[in-house]
Amino acid sequence: MNLITKPTRLSVKIMEEYISPGDLVIDATAGNGNDTLALAKLAGKGGKVLAFDIQQEALKKTESLLKEEGFFDVCRLILDSHHNMGNYLAEEEKGGVSAIVFNLGYLPRANKELTTKVQTTLPAVEKSLEFIKPNGIVVLIVYSGHEEGMHEKEALLSFASQLSEKKYHTAYLSYPNQKKNPPELLLITKK
Repeated sequence: MNLITKPTRLSVKIMEEYISPGDLVIDATAGNGNDTLALAKLAGKGGKVLAFDIQQEALKKTESLLKEEGFFDVCRLILDSHHNMGNYLAEEEKGGVSAIVFNLGYLPRANKELTTKVQTTLPAVEKSLEFIKPNGIVVLIVYSGHEEGMHEKEALLSFASQLSEKKYHTAYLSYPNQKKNPPELLLITKK
């Protein structure tokens, strides 16, 4: 499968370069559990995955997938907003996270009115930059096909463009010839 046509798969391939067995990683938006599972596989049985979602339905789907795949024991599922992720990290873990992934928008095949919002996403991303270690990465899968998604995209791109080039690298992958607003990737690494 061509990775450029599947931004979610491409994001996992990119994270492979940043995650080693035994690492601490975070899925800021558990959703259906696909990113949580990918992170668990990359961090391995000695690793630790924190997965956040504000919907119990999402965490149940994630739990089911992780149990089915044999990776539930390395994950901690947390019913809370991603902007509170710092409350669940030990002090010595802050600054030691290898990767944090945000798959923004709404839970597929669920209530489309319940979506990530710039008011919580932007503070969560700002905190994420404190939590990742040097050479760590924050991966954002951005969906701009709905109004709130467009607000998030604009705010995140503005935020990323203002980051110090001495401290961070940013990259943005969009699909300018696609008419149905496919997901786009925003990547931030700490130097």
